[in-house]
Amino acid sequence: MVRKFIRLTALLSVIFLTFTAGAFAAAGGTEDKTSFIMHHIKDSHAWHFATVGHTHVTLQLPVIIYSSDRGFEFYSSASFVDPETHLFGKEHNGYFIDENDKLKSVDESRSFIDLSITKNVAMLFLVLAITLYILLSASRHYKSNPNKAPKGIASFVEPIVLFVRDEIALPNIGPKYKKFTPYLLTLFFFIWIGNLMGLLPGAANLTGNIAVTITLAIITFFVTNFNGNKAYWKHVVATPGVPLPLLLIIVPVEIIGLFTKPFALTVRLFVAITAGHIVILSFIGLIFVFESYAVGVASTLMVVFINIIELLVATIQAYVFTLFSAMYIGAAVADHGHEEAHH
Repeated sequence: MVRKFIRLTALLSVIFLTFTAGAFAAAGGTEDKTSFIMHHIKDSHAWHFATVGHTHVTLQLPVIIYSSDRGFEFYSSASFVDPETHLFGKEHNGYFIDENDKLKSVDESRSFIDLSITKNVAMLFLVLAITLYILLSASRHYKSNPNKAPKGIASFVEPIVLFVRDEIALPNIGPKYKKFTPYLLTLFFFIWIGNLMGLLPGAANLTGNIAVTITLAIITFFVTNFNGNKAYWKHVVATPGVPLPLLLIIVPVEIIGLFTKPFALTVRLFVAITAGHIVILSFIGLIFVFESYAVGVASTLMVVFINIIELLVATIQAYVFTLFSAMYIGAAVADHGHEEAHH
């Protein structure tokens, strides 16, 4: 299994380097040869997969705009691409996409809402579709073969489901774990598949986008606090056993703690995934900056090695996000009175 992972990672690294090389064939300065790093990290109104020679393999995505004076407007992002430079900047119906990939109006006084399907949104739909396919396929297998050993996708999903249930949900949430196990499974599979797909050549940086990680963290925040019992909220607003003068300090700290937990979830996943992508792309960039065979060989070996590490990080970060979500939920629903009576 380890050998298969190494071979697959090496193959993907070579493919990624091949696709990237064409993008630098006509590049001039160092800045042009390294700007692709931030281009990959950031969101975009177009999904660029590869450059073959001087041909850019790009999926132009829908640009959806809503304004009070025009209502909904639908365009293709290709309408905003300059035919000479092949870059965004062309004006179309009073709008343009600037060098930072931001949709703007020519009339700066006009207000509108950008509801476009960007690269990360398209990647989000793709990850959701794959996640649903995997889980629903496993579910159908168990419904049609309840007394048979799992096969195919079901045999792949079952150990993960049992691991999340028995090693994450049950120990950290306790007797009420069944209520929250579906949510934890959804978190784990979504983050894990998103992390793995983000390592593919030309893929979007979905789980390295802070808007995605903060959304997941906010959902955990609401699940935790909406299910918090009396003991949980009493500990927050009136910590037992603390003298009244100290409550003036403890209570604000506890309330701040409610928000630092989702913040920690947000930053941990965002930084870990984004940092990994930057390191890999930086080593690739070194090849074209130095234009040396020695640097090329060394960078390629490092990219293969880091890709293998990133496979582990992709799984570890999904596990950590799910684990901490379970711990926060467990602290909110724990029956402290029952536990004290039991002891």
